[in-house]
Amino acid sequence: MNLDMATAKHLRFHQLHELEELRDHAYEHSHNYKARTKAMHDRKLRGDKDFTCGDAVLLYNSRLRLFLGKLKSRWSGPYKVKEVFPYGTVEIEDKDGASFKVNGHRLKHYMSGPFEKKVVEDVYLDPPTE
Repeated sequence: MNLDMATAKHLRFHQLHELEELRDHAYEHSHNYKARTKAMHDRKLRGDKDFTCGDAVLLYNSRLRLFLGKLKSRWSGPYKVKEVFPYGTVEIEDKDGASFKVNGHRLKHYMSGPFEKKVVEDVYLDPPTE
């Protein structure tokens, strides 16, 4: 076996630099992906969380953990927005008139209104007669 140390050293040097370039390229792509994902997540968080006085909202109950039924909802309400404070605090009022302050992140708009019931009629065709 004829091993030339200078050639092997030169070849190994280039291999290490190629690996370093691949690592840098992967790091850049990972960083860009995380930045795009964060921006998309932040856009969705800032969505329709602008509440005004008189809005109907639902309150998220984060303490409903033990023995939670499979189909039991964690949203309670509807409540009425009484006052909106700076920095996301919202004062809400239930139908009995009791009011309390909650974090705006625990609220979502309550969509109510008349819902149309569509009646679907079954149409049966007469069997062919011979």
